[in-house]
Amino acid sequence: MKEVMAIVRMNKINQTKRALSAAGITSLHAKDCLGRGKGVVEMLQLGGAEKEYEEKMNELGNAGRLIPKRMISVVVPDRLVKKVVETIITTNKTGKSGDGKIFVMPVMESIRIRTGETGDETLDE
Repeated sequence: MKEVMAIVRMNKINQTKRALSAAGITSLHAKDCLGRGKGVVEMLQLGGAEKEYEEKMNELGNAGRLIPKRMISVVVPDRLVKKVVETIITTNKTGKSGDGKIFVMPVMESIRIRTGETGDETLDE
Protein backbone atom coordinates (compact mmCIF):
# COMPACT_ATOMS: atom_id res chain seq x y z
CA MET A 1 0.00 0.00 0.00
CA LYS A 2 1.07 3.56 -0.65
CA GLU A 3 0.37 7.06 0.60
CA VAL A 4 -0.21 9.61 -2.13
CA MET A 5 0.40 13.08 -0.72
CA ALA A 6 -0.44 16.05 -2.92
CA ILE A 7 0.03 19.77 -2.40
CA VAL A 8 -2.57 21.65 -4.44
CA ARG A 9 -4.00 25.13 -4.84
CA MET A 10 -6.59 26.11 -2.23
CA ASN A 11 -9.20 26.82 -4.91
CA LYS A 12 -8.84 23.29 -6.34
CA ILE A 13 -9.56 21.27 -3.19
CA ASN A 14 -13.31 20.81 -3.73
CA GLN A 15 -12.84 19.80 -7.38
CA THR A 16 -10.13 17.35 -6.29
CA LYS A 17 -12.34 15.78 -3.62
CA ARG A 18 -15.19 15.37 -6.13
CA ALA A 19 -12.88 13.89 -8.77
CA LEU A 20 -11.35 11.40 -6.33
CA SER A 21 -14.80 10.40 -5.12
CA ALA A 22 -15.99 9.89 -8.70
CA ALA A 23 -12.91 7.68 -9.23
CA GLY A 24 -13.95 5.54 -6.25
CA ILE A 25 -11.51 7.06 -3.75
CA THR A 26 -13.61 8.39 -0.90
CA SER A 27 -11.15 8.21 2.00
CA LEU A 28 -8.71 11.09 2.30
CA HIS A 29 -7.27 13.62 4.70
CA ALA A 30 -6.69 17.28 3.94
CA LYS A 31 -5.15 20.16 5.82
CA ASP A 32 -4.12 23.73 5.22
CA CYS A 33 -0.43 24.38 4.72
CA LEU A 34 1.94 27.09 3.52
CA GLY A 35 4.68 26.59 0.98
CA ARG A 36 6.51 27.67 -2.12
CA GLY A 37 8.19 26.01 -5.04
CA LYS A 38 11.60 26.67 -6.52
CA GLY A 39 11.54 30.40 -5.77
CA VAL A 40 14.48 31.83 -3.82
CA VAL A 41 13.85 33.78 -0.64
CA GLU A 42 16.28 35.65 1.58
CA MET A 43 15.57 34.28 5.06
CA LEU A 44 16.40 37.57 6.85
CA GLN A 45 13.91 39.40 4.67
CA LEU A 46 11.29 36.71 5.26
CA GLY A 47 11.82 36.91 9.03
CA GLY A 48 11.45 40.69 8.95
CA ALA A 49 8.36 40.44 6.79
CA GLU A 50 6.80 37.89 9.15
CA LYS A 51 7.31 40.39 12.00
CA GLU A 52 5.62 42.98 9.78
CA TYR A 53 8.64 45.29 9.51
CA GLU A 54 7.43 47.46 6.66
CA GLU A 55 10.85 47.96 5.02
CA LYS A 56 11.48 44.20 4.94
CA MET A 57 8.01 43.54 3.53
CA ASN A 58 8.71 46.03 0.74
CA GLU A 59 12.10 44.43 -0.01
CA LEU A 60 10.53 41.00 -0.14
CA GLY A 61 7.74 42.06 -2.47
CA ASN A 62 5.68 39.12 -3.72
CA ALA A 63 8.65 36.88 -4.53
CA GLY A 64 9.42 34.10 -2.11
CA ARG A 65 6.38 34.46 0.08
CA LEU A 66 4.81 31.31 1.44
CA ILE A 67 1.56 30.64 -0.38
CA PRO A 68 -1.50 29.05 1.24
CA LYS A 69 -1.99 25.55 -0.16
CA ARG A 70 -3.92 22.42 0.72
CA MET A 71 -2.22 19.10 1.46
CA ILE A 72 -4.17 15.94 0.61
CA SER A 73 -3.17 12.51 1.86
CA VAL A 74 -4.68 9.32 0.44
CA VAL A 75 -3.61 5.79 1.40
CA VAL A 76 -4.54 3.19 -1.20
CA PRO A 77 -3.58 -0.32 -2.31
CA ASP A 78 -0.68 -0.32 -4.79
CA ARG A 79 -3.01 -1.05 -7.72
CA LEU A 80 -4.89 2.26 -7.20
CA VAL A 81 -1.87 4.57 -7.00
CA LYS A 82 -1.82 5.33 -10.73
CA LYS A 83 -5.55 6.13 -10.72
CA VAL A 84 -5.19 8.51 -7.74
CA VAL A 85 -2.15 10.28 -9.24
CA GLU A 86 -3.79 10.68 -12.66
CA THR A 87 -6.99 12.01 -11.08
CA ILE A 88 -5.09 14.59 -9.03
CA ILE A 89 -3.02 15.70 -12.03
CA THR A 90 -6.05 15.96 -14.34
CA THR A 91 -7.97 18.01 -11.79
CA ASN A 92 -5.16 20.36 -10.75
CA LYS A 93 -3.07 20.95 -13.87
CA THR A 94 -3.39 24.50 -15.19
CA GLY A 95 0.03 24.64 -16.82
CA LYS A 96 1.07 27.54 -14.59
CA SER A 97 3.61 27.71 -11.82
CA GLY A 98 2.06 26.71 -8.49
CA ASP A 99 -0.06 23.78 -9.71
CA GLY A 100 1.42 21.67 -6.91
CA LYS A 101 3.36 18.48 -6.37
CA ILE A 102 2.60 14.82 -5.67
CA PHE A 103 4.64 12.46 -3.52
CA VAL A 104 4.13 8.68 -3.37
CA MET A 105 5.44 6.90 -0.28
CA PRO A 106 5.28 3.31 0.98
CA VAL A 107 3.02 2.52 3.94
CA MET A 108 4.09 -0.44 6.03
CA GLU A 109 0.79 -1.19 7.78
CA SER A 110 -2.77 0.03 8.20
CA ILE A 111 -5.02 -0.96 11.11
CA ARG A 112 -8.67 -0.08 11.55
CA ILE A 113 -9.06 0.71 15.24
CA ARG A 114 -12.75 -0.18 15.47
CA THR A 115 -12.50 -3.71 14.02
CA GLY A 116 -8.83 -4.59 14.18
CA GLU A 117 -8.74 -5.22 10.41
CA THR A 118 -5.30 -4.79 8.87
CA GLY A 119 -3.69 -4.13 5.51
CA ASP A 120 -5.66 -3.50 2.32
CA GLU A 121 -8.94 -4.46 4.08
CA THR A 122 -8.86 -1.04 5.75
CA LEU A 123 -8.60 0.90 2.46
CA ASP A 124 -10.83 1.98 -0.44
CA GLU A 125 -11.19 -0.68 -3.09
